[in-house]
Amino acid sequence: MTAPGASDRLLVVCALGIEHRALRSGARRAAALPAPGAPELLRTGMGPRAARRSVARRLSDEPVPGGTAVLATGFCAGLVPGMRPGDLVVAEETSDGSESTACTGAELLAAALLPYGRVHRGLLAGSDHVVRGAERAVLRAGGAVAADMESAAVLHAAAGSAGRRPVAAVRVVVDAPGHELVRAGTLRGGISALRRLRTVLPAFLEWHRSLLLPWR
Repeated sequence: MTAPGASDRLLVVCALGIEHRALRSGARRAAALPAPGAPELLRTGMGPRAARRSVARRLSDEPVPGGTAVLATGFCAGLVPGMRPGDLVVAEETSDGSESTACTGAELLAAALLPYGRVHRGLLAGSDHVVRGAERAVLRAGGAVAADMESAAVLHAAAGSAGRRPVAAVRVVVDAPGHELVRAGTLRGGISALRRLRTVLPAFLEWHRSLLLPWR
């Protein structure tokens, strides 16, 4: 008996060209690893509307409804003091303030990512713009540990498609309260985040593999 919601295909979704290139690089390195199947990479373009539209269109072509696990990834703004560029954020839930989606196997995903760097878990907030300054504190007060523009839209579109499917989100911190994009050192922070994103695809595959294991 397989776990409820088990899916034999994995769709990894990002927004930006630089994120897509980093993931493609990671996919080449992970090609020799045992896995239930090579992940499909989907670039949606920036913003929640583009993300929602691209994911809905892709999943409308599924041969078996619910047969594809969906994982949103890319860069994010960290909201917790002490976060550093390159830290990893595993969403337990995503929310844009009006729609929320619970994530599948967040604990397993966080454990798979531990060898790759510092991991934070919690609420991932969705926004339609880059968050800066005081807005970070508002989102943090609402319980979010990080924010990005696409994850909430991706997961809501995926979970709302026909059939049950596992959904997850992993983001790499590109800036944080002490390392905002407008500050000196931004370039170094961006490089740290990019390097981290290139490495983590094997952990995504490990999470996906765990969904296919027999229920114990």
